[in-house]
Amino acid sequence: MTRKQVLSRLRQDDPYDLLVIGGGATGCGTALDAASRGLKTALIEKNDFSEGTSSRSTKLVHGGVRYLEMAIKRLDRTQYNLVKDGLYERGVLLKNAPHLANRLPLVTPLYSWLEVPYIFAGLKLYDILAGKMGIGGSRIVSRKEALKRFPMLKSEGLKAGVLYYDGQFNDARMAVTLVTTAGRQGAVTANHVEALSLVKEDGQITGAQVRDKISGEEFMVRARGVVNAAGPFVDSIRRMDEPDVEPILKASSGIHIVLDKRFVPPETGLMIPKTEDGRVLFILPWQGHALIGTTDEPAEITDHPRPKEEEVAYLLRHISKYFDLEITEKDIKSTWSGLRPLLHDPKAADTARLARDHIIQVSGSGLLTIAGGKWTTYRKMAQDAVDHAVKTFNLSPAAECFTDHLPLVGAEDYREDGDQVLIRDFNLAEDVASHLHRSYGSEAPKVAELARQGLGERLHPDHPVIEAEVAHVVRFEQAERAADVLVRRTTLALLDKEAAGMAAERVIAIMAKELSWDEPRCQAERDLFAERLQTAL
Repeated sequence: MTRKQVLSRLRQDDPYDLLVIGGGATGCGTALDAASRGLKTALIEKNDFSEGTSSRSTKLVHGGVRYLEMAIKRLDRTQYNLVKDGLYERGVLLKNAPHLANRLPLVTPLYSWLEVPYIFAGLKLYDILAGKMGIGGSRIVSRKEALKRFPMLKSEGLKAGVLYYDGQFNDARMAVTLVTTAGRQGAVTANHVEALSLVKEDGQITGAQVRDKISGEEFMVRARGVVNAAGPFVDSIRRMDEPDVEPILKASSGIHIVLDKRFVPPETGLMIPKTEDGRVLFILPWQGHALIGTTDEPAEITDHPRPKEEEVAYLLRHISKYFDLEITEKDIKSTWSGLRPLLHDPKAADTARLARDHIIQVSGSGLLTIAGGKWTTYRKMAQDAVDHAVKTFNLSPAAECFTDHLPLVGAEDYREDGDQVLIRDFNLAEDVASHLHRSYGSEAPKVAELARQGLGERLHPDHPVIEAEVAHVVRFEQAERAADVLVRRTTLALLDKEAAGMAAERVIAIMAKELSWDEPRCQAERDLFAERLQTAL
């Protein structure tokens, strides 16, 4: 469906059952859940899908080791349930999107014998809570094995380690895959479409006045119910409904830095259980690079938060404590910052103590807001939101929720050896085949076919991203801007800003051909993407 067709369908007079505002994890999941139940569903996102928080995570699918520690220490049932739900949903996500998610072993280094029973007992409880959805048992490993699994570890004083398992995934591609799957279920989804105001009749919300940020066109989208799933921006949407409403969220910033692959083994991550200020730090392999994060500081809510120098220094300082390798800012290939939407608690001393659980509330005029949460539990949050919407707006779905066993696009007919099939059938390089297989799953042959038709060159010699992907994501994944392609569909800019900058001209040329851009539009894309690289992705 072209953008013109999408906007035409949004404008139709016949109201939707649900209009979802927000194209992050929660909004995309809600649109998929609603559409799969047979509800007439629309979704709008003011930027690109997952342009904010949902493409800037630590890329882990997890129950939350830190939350479990808080649950035990404070006998906090909310935190306990959050962990249990997260571990169940971790299993669901790995099953429904095997091309985007995988099991990852992690080592926790221990430099004091006193830490061994405490950390081991906590991770064993983590395993027990996972139940039948467990993905591997924790165990104590010797100093020798810890160093074998993670050779970069500082060996001096190392006593032992604990090995445990969590999930890892590609968050940006997960979001666009949810959108694509929702589209196949009948949802109409539009990125770069901003909600300007909520429309009311007789005091009840009946839709939203919106603007296409690419063309500037304004129009109305009618709906029987509106779901506010705007992540850190939910209070902005709530103020459209009630200007003086009290906020329900605070935000914290979390930055990540990306280093060359030599700083991490290819198949094992590192979990540092307690930094100088009591936080958890991860050093992970991700798409052939080392991903390190994260921080947790109170933050202002803005579209593109910038990483702060002191946050980068914080991460580098802690890496140096645990690595035998010297790491400086010159080794950083990319940095980004994201906002976490945290439920507001005036009594909490700091944002690290605010629960990542979610709440749902409905205003007097019918705005349904879902706020909080995290990527791992996006599906449960979406199910809860649609359940509430069905009751609140008196909707009649054709089916019950079944997203816990709904394969996402790319998971149908997925096979583990799909990369070998791509090598055999399309004569692709091994790293390119692996990249396409892990990014597109069973849809990868469509990309490979485009490569065979003349779009097979790499966008940068050091990376497996190829020209065919640009055409594919424009045609099938609603990529409308150069940044949509380079930051979120291929994630090249998240891995290597310099390489993304070098690839931008070729990406814009392919997009111009696909979307019939003129030179002024091409120049506008060059300028916008260059600005993103210099400021904040």
